Amino acid sequence: MTVCVCVGKVSQLTNADRIMAAKKDSPPDFEAALDELEKLVALMEEGDLPLEETLKQFEKGIKLTRQCQKSLAEAEQKVEILVEKSGRSEPETFEPEQ
Repeated sequence: MTVCVCVGKVSQLTNADRIMAAKKDSPPDFEAALDELEKLVALMEEGDLPLEETLKQFEKGIKLTRQCQKSLAEAEQKVEILVEKSGRSEPETFEPEQ
């Protein structure tokens, strides 16, 4: 158990507290990042934000985009590893149903 001294108070952090704190510091998962990015784009497309705020939101959008790209690259790598383990030498092409 971790003990935290905050503004003169001593409190004990539970495992759940530490997990929640870690989640706040960690980047959002793919779906959350994509959802936040979509909302940010919609807000910026409205055109009601001042220039400084638009630039801040744009910078945030770039970070979210990079996070999404990283998540997708990691997922692709996992799929390739699973395909290799299944004994196939080449991944099959995916054709969506129409």
